[in-house]
Amino acid sequence: MSKPFLKISVLGIFLLCAPLFAGPGEKLYNEFVEKDQIYQDEEWQTYVQNIGERLLSVQGLAGKEYYFSVLDNPAVNAFALPDGYIFINRGLIAYLDTEDQLAAVIGHEIGHVALSHAKRQKRTATFGNIAGFVAAVMTGRGELMDLSNTATATIVSGYGREMELESDEFGGEALARAGYNPTAMIQVVMVLKDHESFSTEVQNARQRYHGVFSTHPKNDKRLYEAVQKSQSLLPDELAEPVEDFNKFLDGLVFGDEAAAGLVRGHSYYHSGLRLVVDFPDDWDVSNSSNRVWARHPDGASQAFVNFQQQDGDPELTPEQYIKDKLKRDDLLEGESITFGDSTAYIGSLDASNKTAELDLIAVVYQDDGTYLFRGEAGPNMDQDEFRKKFRAAVESMRPMNADDLKLANDQRIRLIESKPGDTYRKLAQKSSIKQSAEETLRLINGDYPLGEPRSGDMIKIVQ
Repeated sequence: MSKPFLKISVLGIFLLCAPLFAGPGEKLYNEFVEKDQIYQDEEWQTYVQNIGERLLSVQGLAGKEYYFSVLDNPAVNAFALPDGYIFINRGLIAYLDTEDQLAAVIGHEIGHVALSHAKRQKRTATFGNIAGFVAAVMTGRGELMDLSNTATATIVSGYGREMELESDEFGGEALARAGYNPTAMIQVVMVLKDHESFSTEVQNARQRYHGVFSTHPKNDKRLYEAVQKSQSLLPDELAEPVEDFNKFLDGLVFGDEAAAGLVRGHSYYHSGLRLVVDFPDDWDVSNSSNRVWARHPDGASQAFVNFQQQDGDPELTPEQYIKDKLKRDDLLEGESITFGDSTAYIGSLDASNKTAELDLIAVVYQDDGTYLFRGEAGPNMDQDEFRKKFRAAVESMRPMNADDLKLANDQRIRLIESKPGDTYRKLAQKSSIKQSAEETLRLINGDYPLGEPRSGDMIKIVQ
């Protein structure tokens, strides 16, 4: 059976040329490939595919068309589509401790497909429209989810308690028959409930978990009964794990440093918006939550360029946006330009009443976003040179690719042996995690909210 990570290389031309024949999962997979959302580690992709195939084989589903992919996404989630495509975010994997727990997640998602939950709820057709949740899946930002879209609502909230319990029972049976510990299903629920508490108490944010991650209280009697029933199916001899889970976990990308914008050198990365902007090499570049500043080495009075996102208006051209939306009646001249898949308008504003000698503006439409560049040059700045630098910054704007993601987010999980006297507070001081490092280390090690590492234990750190 083809592995999803390899599928695009083997069948890529067919898939790209025949989108009308693809199911919703395949369409989504191809879009994730196009947008570099598949985690760029072939061994991880093969690993989850092999776990999935082991679970399929013991449930009488060997040879069925199922595809398992790890997404390069920091959100703590997993989901399945009715044509057998199952996606697990690396963000969820980071909080797991064993292959059994990973198999529990995969087994639960297989259950939704094998038990035809989408068809039984007459939702199969709604999955044909995947646009409503692609942005939310890619960014992990729940506020982008269009919950009026039935497909989106299904993936976010699951199929309802009865069907979620059916998937739990299916997954528990698959775990036991495959030689995994079926109590891993409960362990995953506990992990995610701790993450939910952390999100509320530390981050002041609400998490949306699909399926097994949202429908159960911590002590769900029916879930425990389903798991207990599955234990009678355990084989006399447990199977060896597919791989050494810790070996794979060590080096896994953690979090998303560029989720709200990040400057590396002279470039600005924003993985939430999936864009990169390059500024002049020797300029000073900094950013806040909603704006980027690039200043000339001799200071902003010499020259500067600002960049920020705007509220879009698809009815307007970039030029009309400047005149009508931004109410700029001082636009003197300009031109419409295209670069990559972007359209833009770049022009000059009246600088007669300013200390600046040159005032430039540009509006760029990229994907579904609208972005504004503003720049000014002082009397000592060569105007032609500044125009070239300003235009180069505008035209440098591009969608993030896999290489950009690697540069923007270099945090990795590392496994170390805890030493006497180690505490999460001490370990946090050496971690690259910028916010709530102590609590985060507790959480990813299963010790939230008050636990501490024990000497000799293998624990996760982030560097």
